[in-house]
Amino acid sequence: MPVLYGIAAATVTATASFLLTAVLAALLRAPALRLAVVDRRRRRPVPLLGGVAVVLVTAVVAWAGDRAGVVPLGPAAGRLLAAATVVGALGLAADVWRLRQRWLLAGTAVAAACVVPYGETGPVAGALAVGWVALVTGAFRGLDHADGVAGTVGVVTAFGVGACAAVELMDGPAVLLLVLAAALAGFLLHNWHPARIALGACGSLFTGFLLTGAAVLARTGYGPVGGAGVLCALTAVPVADAVLVLLSRRLAGRPLSRGGPDHLAHRLRRLGLTAQGAVVVLGGAALCAVVVGVLAHTGRVGGQAALWVAGGAAAGVLGLLRVRVYGPARLRRGAGVRAPVRPAGRGARAWAVVRRPRTAMRRPRTVVRRARAGVSQAPRRATGAAGGASFRAAIFPVRQATSTENVQVGAPLRVRNG
Repeated sequence: MPVLYGIAAATVTATASFLLTAVLAALLRAPALRLAVVDRRRRRPVPLLGGVAVVLVTAVVAWAGDRAGVVPLGPAAGRLLAAATVVGALGLAADVWRLRQRWLLAGTAVAAACVVPYGETGPVAGALAVGWVALVTGAFRGLDHADGVAGTVGVVTAFGVGACAAVELMDGPAVLLLVLAAALAGFLLHNWHPARIALGACGSLFTGFLLTGAAVLARTGYGPVGGAGVLCALTAVPVADAVLVLLSRRLAGRPLSRGGPDHLAHRLRRLGLTAQGAVVVLGGAALCAVVVGVLAHTGRVGGQAALWVAGGAAAGVLGLLRVRVYGPARLRRGAGVRAPVRPAGRGARAWAVVRRPRTAMRRPRTVVRRARAGVSQAPRRATGAAGGASFRAAIFPVRQATSTENVQVGAPLRVRNG
């Protein structure tokens, strides 16, 4: 009877979380657009207040269940939820006022330091756990740059970490992650491509912190090597995305804080996948890694299984590094380069032909301009100083000579053909 009661209570709680998040995310879209809290994806504004719906619904439903005695959280899960809510508030401030990344990382590390059980992990392992929680929480934020990716990976990871907590008889974290998974599923109704609302830093940091913090609690008491392998398997996709972005920007000489279309989903789109296909591929990869992590946590497979996950993630990162994402800037269509034509004898006609540099766009286009009457043909190529002058003139056009100015020329100018 208690088992059936617990299943019924968890089902009701998850259903309420799903429905409330779906409704609240739809209601928050208009205020986000009005307040300009948006992100641009493929030249369309996407509101960023979807994470507020996930945070509010998860916190309210879990707190209400705990106060009513239906699904008690316990002290550990209560501290985790409070710290995650603070991190979500910090992310909301970043969405509104564009805080720097280092402030988000520092705030997340402070919140993680209040959650990690140092008495069971020890000071060294606890410090490592704090750093791991802070870094992987920031990695979850990178998944929100594409439609549906953060929500899908978050749902899969929440079920995996919740299963690990349930095996350890941690009912509070398990129920909390179930509520989070239901909230993310309701949010995905509006975040599937084309997304009408996104998590933003508020929802992505809250989700990442809650998942990583619960994973650390579930692995407390195990060896550090095996624990690290299981934790990396449970969060393989966000970790691989963060490593891929850092390596690609470092190799390209770009600042690490400068954004760009260089995440996992962006590179899969470059390979020809649709937006929905990229989400399915990343969700499948996350599911495989999470299943391996759960089996390794329960002892069904050996610790070397986590090495297979790490090897697969490394192979994927190295393969996607070859996908070109940092191309040269394209010229605006119709913005041709005008080259000045040297005046010559009257009555002559000329055509000025200028080719754009091949590095400026993929297909060089020829811009042809017909000169006025009384102009001779300009050379297409020039050597030496004449070539440099014509190239500079093509970039910095000058005012053309009018018919009244041509009268002052005593003899027709000769153009030297290369």
